[in-house]
Amino acid sequence: MRRLGLRTRVTAAFAVGALLLAASMALVSYELTRRSLIDERERAALRAAYFDATVVRAGIDTDTPDVVQVLRSLDTGGGRRPVLHLNGEWYARTADPGPTAAIPVDLRRLVASGQPAVQRVRVDGQSALVVGVPLSATATYFEVNSLRELEQTFQVLALALTTVAIMVAGSGAALGWYATRHGLRPLTAVADAAEKIAGGDFTARLDTASDPDLTRLSSSFNQMVDRLAQRIERDRRFAADVSHELRSPLQTLAAAASVLARRREQQDERTAIAAGLVADEIDRFQRLVNDLIDLARSDQPAHRAPVDMVALARDACHALDLPASIVRVAPEVSATWLVERRRVAQVLANLLDNAVTYGGGPTGVLLDRDGSAGVIEVEDEGPGVPVEDREVIFDRFLRGRAAHTRGAGDGTGLGLALVAQHAAAHGGHVTVTDRPGGGARFRVTLPVSLT
Repeated sequence: MRRLGLRTRVTAAFAVGALLLAASMALVSYELTRRSLIDERERAALRAAYFDATVVRAGIDTDTPDVVQVLRSLDTGGGRRPVLHLNGEWYARTADPGPTAAIPVDLRRLVASGQPAVQRVRVDGQSALVVGVPLSATATYFEVNSLRELEQTFQVLALALTTVAIMVAGSGAALGWYATRHGLRPLTAVADAAEKIAGGDFTARLDTASDPDLTRLSSSFNQMVDRLAQRIERDRRFAADVSHELRSPLQTLAAAASVLARRREQQDERTAIAAGLVADEIDRFQRLVNDLIDLARSDQPAHRAPVDMVALARDACHALDLPASIVRVAPEVSATWLVERRRVAQVLANLLDNAVTYGGGPTGVLLDRDGSAGVIEVEDEGPGVPVEDREVIFDRFLRGRAAHTRGAGDGTGLGLALVAQHAAAHGGHVTVTDRPGGGARFRVTLPVSLT
């Protein structure tokens, strides 16, 4: 499972924190408001019930009381329903038995014993408040107060608090996104600078005055880049100087080897074979020195120009006595690419030479595209490349591994290292995979290379 990014995690943390805080505040506010409203409603119901009970007591304190008329004379509105229990009989304004049935038995007993009491009940699926007031030994008065409006108030309050909690959570997420966007901006600058450095631009630096809190980081980063650039430049100069110094003695040895080659007929068989081996090794050594010189120069960015890639690939095949027919162009791919001709020519030459020397010969050269990038694929029918070696086969310091991997006994791997360096100079990369049917497929991607 892919791990979420830092900005996403911080934004989510802000959102969750704001939601928890808002939910907690909403629950506390709801509960406090609910208790306050219920307590206030109970106090109001008690006052109204005591007042009405006084009126009822006065109304029934006659020889022939009209109980129903007394109850109807009460100003209870639509939210209160009076009920009177007198001499074992129940009286109400109407014949509806609902209010009488809603009075709990325990409440009746408690009020009949002479103690006023209050209890919340459910009447017809709605909440109600029953207030009981004792009038005399044979009379008790009850009022059933509807709490429907109060419940509706609670619903509206809950909806409002929920909406506020969601809005606060959204605001927290927005704040987290804003904070991370500005908080991670210095890291973005570091990433941009590192990307430029990885692409070969060692002039990239961080502004040490952009943020006082990051001055140390910026200064340390710039010092690291300075030292890295100095080290790379020192290594490049060393490789170039050594390679140039080796050229002169190699040329002398090559001249001597050519003299021996011209006098081959005057030599005995063993001497002729030894002279041939020396000439071959000198030739290989010269190619190695040339590769080292090219590696020393390959850190510079590519100088792009329109190049006919089909003609360039066929020329590379012709130089190795390979048929031009192995060069193929994918449909709708332009033959003209915007690249540096010398570098791409060496890429093709090295890949083809690698296929001839170590891969059993190339089976095809494909010019393709991947979006706006050009792709060069060279396939061979050799033994392939083990998976564990694919990540390091283009390493510029790899010695011998590439050649051994390809099935030969020796080699330096500098040819493939040059392929990687020239691709990097174009801002691209190289990979190697299995070829269907056996062998290896070398793939070079050169971004923004089609015209």
